[in-house]
Amino acid sequence: MRRIVFLLCAALTMCLSGHAQTADVTVLCYHDVRDDVGAADAGVAKRPEEIYSQYSGLDPDQYAISTRNLASQFDWLHTHGYHVISLQQLIDARNGKAKLPEHAVMLSFDDGLQSSYSKVFPLLKAYGYHAVLAVVGSWADLRPGDKVEYDYRNFTRDDFASWQEIREMDRSGLVEIASHSWGLHQGITADPQGNLIPAVLTHAYNAKTHHYETDAEYSARIRADLVRSVKEIQTQIGHAPRAIMWPYGAYTEPAEEIARSLGLSASFTLNLPVTFPNRRVGLTGLAAIPRLVVVSNPSPGSLDWSLRHLQLRSNVRAVQVDLDYVYDPDPAQQERNLSALLDRIKRLNPTQVWLQAFADPDGSGAPSSVYFPNRVLPMRADLFARVAWQLRSRTGVEVYAWMTSLAWQLPDKSLQAKLQIKPKTGVVPETPVRLNPFLPKTREIVGEIYEDLGRSAPVAGILFSDDAFLRDTDDLGSEAPAPGPNRTEALIQFTNELAGHVRHWSPELATARNLFAEPVIHPNAESWYAQSLPAFLSNYSLTAVMAMPKLENAKRPKQWLSALVKKVGTQPNGIQKTVFEVQAVDWRKKRAVETRAFTQQLNTLQKHGALHLAYYPDDFEKNSPALESLIPAFSATVNPAPQP
Repeated sequence: MRRIVFLLCAALTMCLSGHAQTADVTVLCYHDVRDDVGAADAGVAKRPEEIYSQYSGLDPDQYAISTRNLASQFDWLHTHGYHVISLQQLIDARNGKAKLPEHAVMLSFDDGLQSSYSKVFPLLKAYGYHAVLAVVGSWADLRPGDKVEYDYRNFTRDDFASWQEIREMDRSGLVEIASHSWGLHQGITADPQGNLIPAVLTHAYNAKTHHYETDAEYSARIRADLVRSVKEIQTQIGHAPRAIMWPYGAYTEPAEEIARSLGLSASFTLNLPVTFPNRRVGLTGLAAIPRLVVVSNPSPGSLDWSLRHLQLRSNVRAVQVDLDYVYDPDPAQQERNLSALLDRIKRLNPTQVWLQAFADPDGSGAPSSVYFPNRVLPMRADLFARVAWQLRSRTGVEVYAWMTSLAWQLPDKSLQAKLQIKPKTGVVPETPVRLNPFLPKTREIVGEIYEDLGRSAPVAGILFSDDAFLRDTDDLGSEAPAPGPNRTEALIQFTNELAGHVRHWSPELATARNLFAEPVIHPNAESWYAQSLPAFLSNYSLTAVMAMPKLENAKRPKQWLSALVKKVGTQPNGIQKTVFEVQAVDWRKKRAVETRAFTQQLNTLQKHGALHLAYYPDDFEKNSPALESLIPAFSATVNPAPQP
């Protein structure tokens, strides 16, 4: 299969490519080049919220660019002070041996298509430009009559460059041949429901044996493929490749380690987050270098706009979704529920979905089971990976796994009793029940849960739920810091450890954490919760402040929300890194918040300067909140992010 619908990533990178420029170079990624590509855009790049609408009536291959537009882009780069560099120049610069010219650009062409020889190579020679060509070995080896599903049609042997043509390009000194894997540019079965997920990202699922790959089997599969790719390229062109362009931009830390061990010292991705920088911003090495994907046949004017707006990102619009609402013991009904959720998310068009990965049907806040295979807890259903991938591939949202960190109910009740936080003498126990993070066994057990989550499904981020708090009335033992900043920092470090377990499989993982409103409004409340807005802003990609006046019994909701935004705004990057999360249900009265009051809260937050919004819960079955009222108040199109 050609592409597993990494469409949003590819489309938005033309507008939202904050990672495509790594301090010294912008890497452009092209695919097919044809004379007959459909209508080019008018030179006006779309904002991210409009990106899908521009596909109507355009070429069926949105990754293709016309020969004319490619030549025009080359000419535009030449006349506007950009310097096209080689991979060797990039390697030398990253190793401290040389400096790159100002406005450095590197050109890359994926998939080893025949047009790279017939269309691109003549232009490279005419301009004296260097480029990197990423070859998929199994596609280059196609025999007459063989076919590959390539996005909009089946490609045959004639659609790919021959090894003779690849050798000619390599020997010119203008084209560097990179690995695009031998056979990893496909989706493989990743769960019992048959989801196809990029082969590098997932542990394969065998439907006959009901067996997931072990870590060792996963690594052996990736290594075997890359060994084959490297050996074939070396045999065909006379020297081994030095770079890998990860298929779909998808990679894991084990895959990166394998690539480096085989001499693929430079690696490139496409996986650019829509909203917030990940941990790899500012990379100066040669690992996981992001690229700006060229889509929709852009004219030089559109490319110019993109290069001048590399830091533009969308406002966050996040929907927190209960997977308990999707689950049903009847598989057919469960599929209908999933379909309804996907349809609703498509219509609402948020940037993120914070998807519940644990099961909590009784609403206790302390789950005893989860929705993914793991070593610790019962699995209610193997559902999280399927829903997360369907959301990502069919609606284009970033999916965050919404997880508890302390609130767990373990199957071993005696172990639960040993690890569970107890109140100090005379204090009423807090709910939900929470495990003591200062006990090594707690860190081990919860770490295993998070590691298994990371192994089961690729995610953009983790949302640490509101159970991550410690009371000054908790009996945490002698190892725990006293209430105050040190305890806050210790709990932050615990969540960072958990994120590290997931990041092993999703290296670009972002983190978000719920924050009660009380520590924002009254900073001395930090000692009551072990939560602090300044500390959260410094340690997480996002801070999700619970902007819930009904939950806080605020008598004047508008004034309360205004004061909350003002308090957040006093912190450096407070507004830029805070999502204000509104409640859609009045839990005390056990009913939905009235639509007018709900939308007024969203409007009030934005009126006073909030950029990023979220709400919880979303009830897709009951259309609550009502989309007709929600979209005008929630949409980032109506209230777009300020341009840099």
